[in-house]
Amino acid sequence: MKNHFIDRLRTSGLRPTKQRVEICKILFDRKETFHFTIDRLKKIIEKNTKSKISLATVYNTVHAFKNNGYVKEISLHGNKTFFDTNSENHHHLYDQETGDLLDIRNEDILLSKVPPLPKGKKIKKIEITISIENNSHNQKK
Repeated sequence: MKNHFIDRLRTSGLRPTKQRVEICKILFDRKETFHFTIDRLKKIIEKNTKSKISLATVYNTVHAFKNNGYVKEISLHGNKTFFDTNSENHHHLYDQETGDLLDIRNEDILLSKVPPLPKGKKIKKIEITISIENNSHNQKK
């Protein structure tokens, strides 16, 4: 399995250092899709390895994976950026209170109408993010 991580790093143009292999393990050695921010990933790495890792190393490794199609970047409201180990086209629920990002399967969203596109343009992809909060926030007390 470790060779798989080394190959993934090399195809992303990165030297397979101990820290980068550790990043790979945390990102890709799991059954479920993993949504994360750079800061959260850094904390998880430091907790699991008991060693310090620079924010630049985490950032550069994740962005190399993004550029190579191994992870997908999801920006929410311009102030929070998540990365997703499921790089396929799909939708999300964003819980504003917990900060969790959850997958929505494509078949669970039905699009019946999209606006007209500017001349000469075509749809590349449609990804929907639904922000949610507790009902109590909308009720007056």
